[in-house]
Amino acid sequence: MSVEVRVEPGRLLAMVRARGSIAHRRMSARTQRVADIARQEAPGRMGQYIDWKVTEGPRGLQGVIVCDHHAVRFVLDGTRPHIIRPRRAKALRFETGGRVVFAKRVRHPGTRANPFLQRALRMGR
Repeated sequence: MSVEVRVEPGRLLAMVRARGSIAHRRMSARTQRVADIARQEAPGRMGQYIDWKVTEGPRGLQGVIVCDHHAVRFVLDGTRPHIIRPRRAKALRFETGGRVVFAKRVRHPGTRANPFLQRALRMGR
C-alpha cells in the first residue's frame, strides 16, 4: 500500500497567512502581550502611543510594535550633554526646588538610554 501526499506551497502559504488561522492568532497574542509589557515599561505617557499589528513580511507573518511618540528616539537612544536655548522667548522658565527660575540657556547633562521596547521583547518571550 502506498500513500502519496502532495503539498501545494501556494495553498499551504495561503492557509498559514489567513487571518483566522492558528498561526495568525498565536502571532497576534504574542505581539499583543509584548505591546502590553512595553506600555508598562514606557516612561511617562509614552505607553499611550504604543500600538501593534500583525503583517505579512518577506518570511511570513510578523508582529510589529510601533511607538508614535515624538520623543521615543531620545528615550531609546539617550542624549548627550547639550545646551537648551529659548526658541520664541528671551528666557527659559522652569521650577526647581520650589522656586521659579529664569535663564537664557541651560546646560542639560544628557539622559541615559532607556531601551524599554527591547526589555518588553525579552520579557514577552
